[in-house]
Amino acid sequence: MNIQGRDKPSKEGEETVAAPTGYFRPETVAEAVEHLAAAPSTVVAGCTDYFPDLRDGPSRGCIVDITGIRNARGVEDAGDHFRIGFLTTWTDVVRTDLPAYFDALKQSAVEVGSIQIQNAATIVGNLCNASPAADGVPPLLALDAEVELSSLAGTRTMPLAAFITGNRQTERRPDELMTAILVPKPAGRSTSSFLKLGSRTYLVISIVMVATVLKDDGTGHVRRARISVGSCSVVARRLEALEAALAGQPLAPGLGAIATTDHLDVLSPIDDIRATADYRREAALTMVRRTLDTAAGGFHA
Repeated sequence: MNIQGRDKPSKEGEETVAAPTGYFRPETVAEAVEHLAAAPSTVVAGCTDYFPDLRDGPSRGCIVDITGIRNARGVEDAGDHFRIGFLTTWTDVVRTDLPAYFDALKQSAVEVGSIQIQNAATIVGNLCNASPAADGVPPLLALDAEVELSSLAGTRTMPLAAFITGNRQTERRPDELMTAILVPKPAGRSTSSFLKLGSRTYLVISIVMVATVLKDDGTGHVRRARISVGSCSVVARRLEALEAALAGQPLAPGLGAIATTDHLDVLSPIDDIRATADYRREAALTMVRRTLDTAAGGFHA
C-alpha cells in the first residue's frame, strides 16, 4: 500500500521544508499507526509495486515496513465473514481451503505476475495501489468485500466499492493502515468465476477482467448475481442492471446469453497501447457471458 511522502509546501519567500526521511519496521499495528500519525510515510510490504514506481529514482520520505507485524497473515474464518490479514499473499489465498465462492479470487491470484510476485505481493497492497488493472479488485467487488482501516482514532470499515475512488486514489487517510479485507459469508450455496484477458498468459497488465459470483435460491435459480468488470473504467465497475436481470433465472447452461451490450453501459473503456475501447467493450461482453456460464455450471459439478 503506497502513498508517497511529499515535501511540505512553503509560503512565498520561505524555504521548502523537506518531508521526514527514514525507515521504520514496527512490530505491532499500534506502533505502525502511531508512526503514521506522526509523519507522512509510505507503507510497504511486498514492494512489488513500490520499487517499480520509483522508476530508478531515490526513495523519498519515510518508509514504514509492516512485514515485522505478527499474526497479520492468512485467511481466518471469523463467524459471519472471512478475514484476510494485511500481510496475506496471493500464494496464501491459493493454498487456503476456501468455499467455492472464493474460486474467482483464487483464479485471479494465479494470474498476478509470476510465482515470485505471488509469493511476495499482498492482496491489501493490490487494493491500496488502486490501479484500474488491479487483479484483486473485480473478484473482491463481486464478493461484496469491505476493508478495515486502523488509526490512533480507532478502526473503521467501508465497502471496497467506496474505498477506491480513482486511478491510484483511495479513501485511506495518511494516518491509517489497512488491517484487513472482510468477505461476508453468503446464506446458501454460491459459486464464482474469473477471467483475465491480456496479450499473453503471464506477466501482463490486463486488457479486461471479469469476476462473477452467483447465489442459488435453493430451487436451481439465481437468487443473487454479482458481476464486476476491471480494466474498462478508471475503477472496476459492478454491472448492476445485469445483476437485476439475472434474478430468478435458471442456473443452467446458456445463462450468459442474458447479458447484452446495454448491460455494459456503465463501463468507460479507453484506447491505449494494449487495446482499443471498442475491443475492450466487445471482449468484456464475451467474458461476462463465459463467467456466467462457468459459475452456473459450478452448481452441477
